Amino acid sequence: MNDGRLWEGLAEAEKSRLDGLRTGGFVALHLACLAVVFVGFSIAALWVAVALYVVRMFFITAFYHRYFSHRAFKANRAAQFLMAVAGCTAGQRGPLWWAAHHREHHRCADTPEDPHSPDHRGMFYSHTLWFLTKGSFTPPGGRVRDWQRFPELRVLERLDWLPFAALGVGCFALGAHLETHYPGLGTGAWQMLVWGFVISTVVLYHATYTINSLAHRFGTRRYATPDSSRNNVWLAILTLGEGWHNNHHRYPASAKHGVRWWEVDLGYLGLCGLAALGLIHDLKSVPAATASGAQPSERTR
Repeated sequence: MNDGRLWEGLAEAEKSRLDGLRTGGFVALHLACLAVVFVGFSIAALWVAVALYVVRMFFITAFYHRYFSHRAFKANRAAQFLMAVAGCTAGQRGPLWWAAHHREHHRCADTPEDPHSPDHRGMFYSHTLWFLTKGSFTPPGGRVRDWQRFPELRVLERLDWLPFAALGVGCFALGAHLETHYPGLGTGAWQMLVWGFVISTVVLYHATYTINSLAHRFGTRRYATPDSSRNNVWLAILTLGEGWHNNHHRYPASAKHGVRWWEVDLGYLGLCGLAALGLIHDLKSVPAATASGAQPSERTR
């Protein structure tokens, strides 16, 4: 994995320039959603699309974000690698790239150096354009040295597209199987590919991106963090807990983003389930006094 020297070697004007290949692929995936006109609709395909959205959103919030970015819980090496592979199925690049940029975001949140703050380059750049630029192709140097010591993660980082492509093939194969053996479901290979893979992925993309853009503009602020993070219940529902973003910026190392009892955090509940099965352990949380309603006086990032 590159340590960021390529990024640092680019001129400032070049860093913000869109990468043609990556932008083309991103646009093509969106255009592929239009194929729904030709493949039609079925309840079976819709349910697969919803299931793959929810499962992969969990992989992003629980694994890429809370584990690889913030080390909010512990796992053995085998589970760690499986979490990394699972996260790759979301099509948001590898866990080290994701974690490096997110750590950079916390280091300089909502300053001009933030990779995706809506306060400086606008909502559209924050939501989508930032990761299509040449400057974001490699991670900020030195941010994930803790993970780079694992050779399997470095290899996966170069092959992050493989689990994503395998998911697409799997959706196609599932549709073909259902068409042959369960014709009453009214689905098929191409329909399952479009709904289960393409549409589900595009919706997943934009739901994830709302935390970079909308969660820094719309919602409430419980804590006076030195950034513009907000808590937004609708985004929390959409992203399995990520919408409690002001809470997260106050306690970034916590595996639990919902501080109060009524702040539903499905990502954390999922992690509790994995912990109960013995697959992960040592989930970090916010101080007990804070969870019960006490307000801390210090300001931290």
